[in-house]
Amino acid sequence: MKALLLTIAAAGSLLVAAQANAVDAAAAQALAQKSGCLACHSVDKKVLGPAFKDVAAKYKGNKTAEATLIEKVKKGGSGTWGPMPMPANSPQVKDADIKTVVQWVLSL
Repeated sequence: MKALLLTIAAAGSLLVAAQANAVDAAAAQALAQKSGCLACHSVDKKVLGPAFKDVAAKYKGNKTAEATLIEKVKKGGSGTWGPMPMPANSPQVKDADIKTVVQWVLSL
């Protein structure tokens, strides 16, 4: 009986965590829209910049990916995904917002 209750509690915790992540993903995507990211990117198709899913795949397993991408988003850059430069997004986008969007992109 105790084991059954623990299993049910664990399953409930996983469900709550999954729902929290879904809300976080929706909030992060809304933040990406508000910050102008979706003018040049989309989740699954190349627009001017790479699809966010392609970015996540490229950096999968890279322990420095989050810090690297935060810097790229802040300062801008070019050459990694072709000749189209990405403009700097700092100071008009808050550091915390950049971090949230980068974490969401890497989770895709």
